[in-house]
Amino acid sequence: MLQKLSLSILVVLVTLYISSCLLLRWGQTKLIFFPDRQIKSTPDKYGLDYQDVWLDVGEDKVHGWWIPTAESSAPALLYFHGNGSNNGDLTKIAAIFHQLEVSVLLIDYRGYGKSSPIFPNEARVYEDAEAAWQYLTQTRKFEPKQILVYGHSLGGAIALDLAVKHPEMAGLITEGTFTSIKEMAAYMPSLKIFPLNLVITQRFDSINKIESLQTPILIIHGTDDEVIPPSMAFELFTAAPEPKQLEIFDRAGHNNLPEFGAQKYLFALQQFIQSVSSHE
Repeated sequence: MLQKLSLSILVVLVTLYISSCLLLRWGQTKLIFFPDRQIKSTPDKYGLDYQDVWLDVGEDKVHGWWIPTAESSAPALLYFHGNGSNNGDLTKIAAIFHQLEVSVLLIDYRGYGKSSPIFPNEARVYEDAEAAWQYLTQTRKFEPKQILVYGHSLGGAIALDLAVKHPEMAGLITEGTFTSIKEMAAYMPSLKIFPLNLVITQRFDSINKIESLQTPILIIHGTDDEVIPPSMAFELFTAAPEPKQLEIFDRAGHNNLPEFGAQKYLFALQQFIQSVSSHE
């Protein structure tokens, strides 16, 4: 009787484990992406002139804001946000970038903001990033060496993927980003019991991609980042080829680094932009 009970419990546990593996495999996009469609503010809030941009991705649309600077020969900065933001959360950072006298393109991946309401995944956000790149180079007629790409958090992985595909760009900036989804999952005790190599399909494998990077990179991270371990910034920096630069901001968290870093942050960006511009 006891043996039958033990066997029944084992069958239940194995069934639950397998079911959990399948749920994680097929439902992981819902654990990675948190699309927000509510636009809380526009660049008007900071007195910035801007234009709505609509990019075609197949039958879908990607919405963006083009925020030009007064100098027509100034570089363009293409910005990719994290998994829980949208353009409406980025007006303050856009105002900070505006101080650097660069034109800025903000986009919302499909599923976010005003973009087409299709749920995002890794392949789709890469397509959205490519559409933004094509807009700058084909529609806005920027030379690749006039374009910098900046990604925050998950956006850093998207920016890195685009940079590997377009080594002709001027430079890449990542802020508070991770090495890979697998490594992020390994930090979570509840997920360590699963065969992550088998169940993770949304890989965002930056640590391996960065080895083939051919554009200058600036990696930024806060020591008090509560979402992504600062150690990942050091891992990415070690794996990246030259030219590369690492800036660590004491006591800065995951979402407050630009404001917390203030002048040091602006100076780091300014120096990097000037350094990559001087190599054109």
